[in-house]
Amino acid sequence: MIIEYTRYRIPVADAEAFEAAYARAAVPLAGAPQCVDYELTRCDEDPESYVLRITWTSAADHLTGFRGSPAFRAFFAEIKPYFPAIEEMRHYTRTAVAGSGAGA
Repeated sequence: MIIEYTRYRIPVADAEAFEAAYARAAVPLAGAPQCVDYELTRCDEDPESYVLRITWTSAADHLTGFRGSPAFRAFFAEIKPYFPAIEEMRHYTRTAVAGSGAGA
């Protein structure tokens, strides 16, 4: 598995529309066999900063399988207006350092 992190800079005035677009985009994303899970988060200290996390079955499955699929076309149709607001989009591999805290 591989994790994609995408950082967005979205003006506060556009936040509601941005989140609604991702809620719609989540439908084809969730139905894609390459997608394991996903989460969109918004920064408390900087409300214009969002991070999208998507876990993919592999980088190839994401870049070739998903991006070549009808699910991607439906996904991208919803978020296309926000593509220029991407500050960073990268894939990461998990390390052995992980665990749960006492509050879990």
